Amino acid sequence: MSLEQAVWVLLFTAIVLANIPWIFGNRLFIFLSLPKQKTFIVGVIEWFVYFLIMGGLAFLLEHTAMGNIAPQEWEFYVVNLFLFMIFSFPGFIYRYNLKMYLDRREKLKVQN
Repeated sequence: MSLEQAVWVLLFTAIVLANIPWIFGNRLFIFLSLPKQKTFIVGVIEWFVYFLIMGGLAFLLEHTAMGNIAPQEWEFYVVNLFLFMIFSFPGFIYRYNLKMYLDRREKLKVQN
């Protein structure tokens, strides 16, 4: 796999994984079904675990594409954490803003 392909795979995977905790509100790590909606704290913990999984995948892809892993300082990891947070923005907005609006609109439509 070339370096350019590894970057695109990593970006696409990061965007998908960053949004999973917010889009699937009644599933934990996609596989476990919950009887009720996840709380915000559980969603944040799940999101952070996905961030750690992405870090492992990034190390694997870097080693595969380049043959070595470049040493990084703490600033690199903080920037990646906030980039992962930005990637999760669409799913977060869907879960906590848009979904409530759509549910309320559907309820009003049923009442009328």
